[in-house]
Formats: sequence, C-alpha cells, structure tokens
Amino acid sequence: MKLTTAAKVNCATAAALREWVTKSVKPAVGKRGGGVASLKVVAHYSCRTRNNRAGGKISEHGKGNAIDIAAINLRNGESLTVLRGWRDRSQSKILRRVHRGACGPFGTVLGPDSDRYHQDHFHFDVASHRSGSYCR
Repeated sequence: MKLTTAAKVNCATAAALREWVTKSVKPAVGKRGGGVASLKVVAHYSCRTRNNRAGGKISEHGKGNAIDIAAINLRNGESLTVLRGWRDRSQSKILRRVHRGACGPFGTVLGPDSDRYHQDHFHFDVASHRSGSYCR
C-alpha cells in the first residue's frame, strides 16, 4: 500500500499510521475494489499554526506529529473520499469504521463531524491527551 504523496512525519506518527492501515483500513475495505491501493495524503509536516490561523498555537503538523488523509484509493481505481463518501450510503460504513479505528493508534482523530476545517479529510495526530484519545 502506498501514499499518494511522500509524507514527512516523525516515527511515532509513522508507526500509528502503519497500525491503523493494518488493523483498520485493510480489514474495513476487505476485497472491495480489489483492496487498498493507496491513501490520498493532503497534509503532513508543515511548520504552521492550527488551521493556519494567525497567532494560533503551533499545529501538530508543525511538529511532524500529524497526517491528513482525504481518500482511500482502491486497486480498481475507485476512491472512497471523505468529502463525498462520509454521507454516501455506499462508502460511509467503511469510512466511519476506519475513522473509529484511528482512535487509539492516534491521540487526535478529526473528521467531517468535528468542525468545518475537516469536512474533506481525516486529521490524525499522535498528541497526548489526559483523558485518552480525542476522537470527533
């Protein structure tokens, strides 16, 4: 399985991504479309503030702790996109399952139901939270 864009992340983020793909993405997709071919990466390391807001706290992306995924691409060319698939009957079950499956490997999991900034992608990072994973 490949990433559509080479992603710069730290070792903890790479390990969490591998665990998520192995334990959640591949089982959720199964044999649909011939299986998983790649993940569409839309953000990784970038020295910036949260949501690119002036004066904001440094983003987990700025620490190499985060990766954003917009789609799961299948071997037959089909794409399960967060933007369209989250509310589409034919894709939502898989996308919601992989979203839930990211809670644990990652400390923060954000998707379309979290806020307006995450309507078209999943944000995953390895930040630690006192109460465990923060998943929305």
